[in-house]
This record gives sequence, structure tokens and C-alpha cells, in this order.
Amino acid sequence: MTPDELVRAVEATLFAATEPMTADQIAAHLGAADVRRALTELAEHYATRGINLVERAKRWHFQTAPDLAHILRREREAPRKLSRAATEVLAIVAYHEPVSRAEVESIRGVQTAKGTLDVLLEAGWVRVAGRREVPGRPVIYATTPAFLTHFGLASRRDLPGIDELRAAGLLDPVEEAMAAWVPDGNDDPPAALASADESS
Repeated sequence: MTPDELVRAVEATLFAATEPMTADQIAAHLGAADVRRALTELAEHYATRGINLVERAKRWHFQTAPDLAHILRREREAPRKLSRAATEVLAIVAYHEPVSRAEVESIRGVQTAKGTLDVLLEAGWVRVAGRREVPGRPVIYATTPAFLTHFGLASRRDLPGIDELRAAGLLDPVEEAMAAWVPDGNDDPPAALASADESS
């Protein structure tokens, strides 16, 4: 298969795919050794067009160009607003994953309602990632590729740092302490968290 034929084959494969595909999955489907150059070429080709080829969580897919998405919606769906508790839990999972519910509660300084995690699981942004190998073997949680896709992140490395969040005015003292503290199973949460109000 020539380089041009490979580019066309990769393009056709992604158009026909029912879900995002990794480069290895595309290569295995086409019997090709390496499709990364073809993916890069396609991404550059579609960068200024009505649809873009993007990589999210190491999976490739086509999506509507962000500046054109509004013309394809006949009616806007009312977004489902996450509660403050759900937003905090999602942030903790994203920055500290994998984490158990007990660790989430230690960071927040308050108990977390079961429904809060259920909302994130149902949204497809958080998944069960196994069990911690400690007494009781608690369930641990991590984010999903759908989380990265929804927030336009290629990987968790693209999450904003504390300085960026502070500069944007998105951290209050409790949230700043929450973002900075990493539980090790022994330490108590910062004092700023101990007085936080439950918002579940």
C-alpha cells in the first residue's frame, strides 16, 4: 500500500468507525505497520475544514469544527448542571486518580453522597478502576476517555495547574487546599478542608 493509499484507507476507516480508534487498532484493521504519519497528515488536512480529525485519550475520531457546531443544532439541549459536590468529586478524581471514596472524602473533608458518584458514573466521566490492595479492598475510581473528550483534553497532562486555576479566579481557599493535598492514607486533610460544608 502506497503512502497515499494508506492515508485514504485510514480516512475511510475512521469515517466508518462507530467509536474512536487508537492508532494500533487502525493499523491492525488495515494490516499496516504504522499509520501515525497518515493520521498526522489527515489531521493537518482537516484542521481548517468543517470537520476536524482529533486525538483524545490516544483515540482518533472526526468531530464537527467547534466554530460550526451551533449551525447543526436545531434546538439546544439544556445542559445538566453538576452540583458543587459532583464538580468537586470529579476534580479530585481527575487530579488524584485512582482514588477511593474514602480518599475523596478525606480531601473534601466531608462525606460524599452515593448519588454524587453515581451521577459521574452515569455521565460516563468516571469509571471503576479496580480495588485498592489494602484491608477491605475499597473500590477505586478514575476518569474515562469520554471525560477527556468532553473537556477537549488530549490527556490528563492537559489539566490546568493550580497557578492557572488561581489566575482564573476559580479557586477559593478550600478548593486550593483540596487541589494541592494528595492523600497518603495517614495524613489528615488540611485545616481549611476540615471546616468545609457538605454540599451533596
